[in-house]
Amino acid sequence: MPLNSRKPNTLIGAGYIGDAVHGEPMSLSDFLSNFVATVAGGALLTFIFFFLKEKVFPFPDVAGMWFFQVTTLETAYNPYKNMKLQYVAVIWREGSRVRGTVEKMHETSSTGERDYVGKHRARGVLNGYVQKNYFAKDQLFLHVVEDGERRESTNFYGLRVLSHDVMDGTYASTVADQKGVVRWQRNAF
Repeated sequence: MPLNSRKPNTLIGAGYIGDAVHGEPMSLSDFLSNFVATVAGGALLTFIFFFLKEKVFPFPDVAGMWFFQVTTLETAYNPYKNMKLQYVAVIWREGSRVRGTVEKMHETSSTGERDYVGKHRARGVLNGYVQKNYFAKDQLFLHVVEDGERRESTNFYGLRVLSHDVMDGTYASTVADQKGVVRWQRNAF
């Protein structure tokens, strides 16, 4: 194919570096400067996105010890209505995944108040993830399997991260189909 018969906007090989629009040859120095500018621009954009993700919009620091209180608003077992349970949790975060343990510490219900100490504390295993939100509060979703006094139960928590020290949200439990609100904080109640 003769060089003048090429269609505009096409490049053909064997040592020809050309301007795709005008069909004119591009010099090697022009090609290299364009190549370096493109790579440098890509590297700069990568650094900017990394900086924004790590420093301006980081994952919330939810690792560590937390104390939380659940308040039952709905339940299939009326004596549990308005019951308050207090727990301590230890959370470990790896990326967006979280895991840890919980222990029930205190109960206030229609039958009275009760502290759980030592071997009488119900323990649970916690798993979940952090949902990073750029235009709203970050969220933490947790699934806890608790080894209770009478049976194993499952609890689900949907939390909004309000600050480094406070989260709030809702919970649902398989114990008497409980639903309610929850508050997490770094300091004991």
